[in-house]
Amino acid sequence: MSPAEMGIVTAFLAVLFLFSGMPIAFALGSVSVLIAIIFIGPSYLDMLAEVLYSGSDNFGLLAIPLFIFMGIIVASTRAGSDLYESFHKWFHKVPGGLGMANIISCAVFAALTGSSPATAAAIGSTGIPELRKRGYDPSLACGIITAGGTLGILIPPSVTMIVYGIATETSIGKLFIAGVFPGIMITVFFSLWIFYTYSLKKRKMSSEAWDELYYAHYTLKEKLRASIRVIPFLIIIVLILISLYGGWATPSEAAGVGAFLIMLVAMLIYKAYKPDQVTGILKRTLKESTMIMMIVVMSFLFSSILTELYITQTIAHAIVNLKVSRWIIMLFINLFLLVVGCFLPPVAAILILAPILHPVILSLGFDPIWFGVIMTVNLEVGLITPPVGLNLYIVQGIAPDIPIDEVLKGSLPFVIILLLSLVILSIFPQIATWLPHHMIAKS
Repeated sequence: MSPAEMGIVTAFLAVLFLFSGMPIAFALGSVSVLIAIIFIGPSYLDMLAEVLYSGSDNFGLLAIPLFIFMGIIVASTRAGSDLYESFHKWFHKVPGGLGMANIISCAVFAALTGSSPATAAAIGSTGIPELRKRGYDPSLACGIITAGGTLGILIPPSVTMIVYGIATETSIGKLFIAGVFPGIMITVFFSLWIFYTYSLKKRKMSSEAWDELYYAHYTLKEKLRASIRVIPFLIIIVLILISLYGGWATPSEAAGVGAFLIMLVAMLIYKAYKPDQVTGILKRTLKESTMIMMIVVMSFLFSSILTELYITQTIAHAIVNLKVSRWIIMLFINLFLLVVGCFLPPVAAILILAPILHPVILSLGFDPIWFGVIMTVNLEVGLITPPVGLNLYIVQGIAPDIPIDEVLKGSLPFVIILLLSLVILSIFPQIATWLPHHMIAKS
């Protein structure tokens, strides 16, 4: 059987197992073992332990549980509410300022957690009720949170960037830095859309009705007081990015120091030092880290078998030899990623597809760091599109009285903004590559 035919069989079995309802890690492991037995032979099972160990024997993987630990510490405290309250007080008089405060809070919280679902849940639980109270359309209120939550996988530190770096042997530090400007750009675009939408609404309202909604007035002292609890977290984010950009630390080292500092701040500001609190944080970290690490290891096994059967090389060779522009190929890759993102979570999608697409990207002359950002933005879209858009269901759980179709309606403009961002990043790749190409990478 040719590599192409084996690839078709493998793809069919992978889809079958992934949609069987099994956990993703076990589905990948099962299909990998089955394919190995069918096409390589039972003797491959003797190498199974060695292959799995090789997949986990990577110092870069240490950053994953440490950044997850950071995120869970923040999610377990009132940090999300304090972030929201601080930005709300600074932006509340701007048309759409409350919505913009939610987006910026999501961006900062994303930088602390690296998790889109955690960002949507933490900011949404406070933000959605307040948005609705202040006259925001329920669908727009939900759309703001679903879209803001997607920033969690783009703005560093990002777990998806870590697994992309490991899967493609690309510098994780440079990938982190590559997400800074695109993350800021998308945050600004989201905010501008909210400003524009609410400016139109303001024109249709009387000044009395507007003042009734925005009756609150905060003095400079109140604004600064609300920011005091937020400032230490912002300083930690900046220090992590500076240490990576300056080459002072590897991502794993930065994650270790960052986790220690975040825990220290949580203990000092939020009194998160009770044994049951610490135990809860550690248990959640262990659970989420184990889940992701299982997916990582099983994805490595899957990729190793594809390479052993020459399937990856055959796919790359076939794509590169297409008699079309490289941008046409990139267009189809983007469309494929958009579809995959609707069905698979970002970590799983990257671990499965990045090893296959990486040689294609290199052969076509694209920057792998730039493609890491492109792939991440594509998968951001998947987080807010059905049928598996995770953020849609998290937000719908926060506001169960709002139908899922209304949540989707409010998210649609932000999906268009993300697609527009993909176009801009393709025309101006320097937005993603300028910082990484000027940084000093320790690792």
